[in-house]
Amino acid sequence: MPLDQLGNIVSNQMPLMPGVDLIRLTEITSSYFLSSVRVGAFLLSSPLFGARYVLLPVRILITMTLAIVIFSKIPEGSGIDVTSIDLPYLFVIILKEIAIGLAGGLILTIWFSAASLAGEKIATSCGLGYAMQVDPSSGTSSPVISQILSLFLIVIFISVNGHLIVLRIIIDSYDIIPMGSNFNFQAMIVAGISAAGSMFLAATIIMLPIAGLTLMINIAIGVVTRSAPTLNLFSFGFPITMIGAFVILYLSTNSLAFSFSDLIDEAIDAFQTYLGDITNG
Repeated sequence: MPLDQLGNIVSNQMPLMPGVDLIRLTEITSSYFLSSVRVGAFLLSSPLFGARYVLLPVRILITMTLAIVIFSKIPEGSGIDVTSIDLPYLFVIILKEIAIGLAGGLILTIWFSAASLAGEKIATSCGLGYAMQVDPSSGTSSPVISQILSLFLIVIFISVNGHLIVLRIIIDSYDIIPMGSNFNFQAMIVAGISAAGSMFLAATIIMLPIAGLTLMINIAIGVVTRSAPTLNLFSFGFPITMIGAFVILYLSTNSLAFSFSDLIDEAIDAFQTYLGDITNG
């Protein structure tokens, strides 16, 4: 039998032979798991998906599902051949993917921490700083008002489909920052520092009206105490301050909702700006 005819028979029978495409399967599987590193790091540090009340199997399931979408967007032959590169270089690629996703999630988390910081300062100014409870999202103790404002922000974030927007952004980041490409690490640090400064500014804007009204209530109580020295400040001052804080929070619910909506928009814009800045590296 001629050799070319034998080669044709072998090539025709190769798809029927188990184990022939094992190397190709290994390449696909390795590339698929490499595609999930960035989005997995992002979900680990993002405000909603990185909370402790989100179970680890659920987080892994979301990561693997998004990795399917990401892996399907990679053109044939343009991905990273994991089996043909050196192990140190593969380790560097994994570190880059973790850094991009982790920093993006931390930027959103820092922005969202403005609500928690504002609630903590409001609770301190109205005498509710001692009313603390374990925060289910972080596992640490924080004032109840701080947790209420944080949950309020998360509810608004979900209601405006912010979680879908940030997932869409992190998926599109593979188009502007392909796997294994270099990025501007200094811009990443600058974005984190800028997010921290914006967090304090946003927290001040949120808590300043309520803290100002609480200060006016305390001034009024001080005037009453000065005019009637026999009155006990602790007997009627603290209850009035706490009741006044609850009334102010109730009346400012709509304003807080609009403020949190603007905060979410600013956080998403900062996340997009971060991805654009590190691309210019």
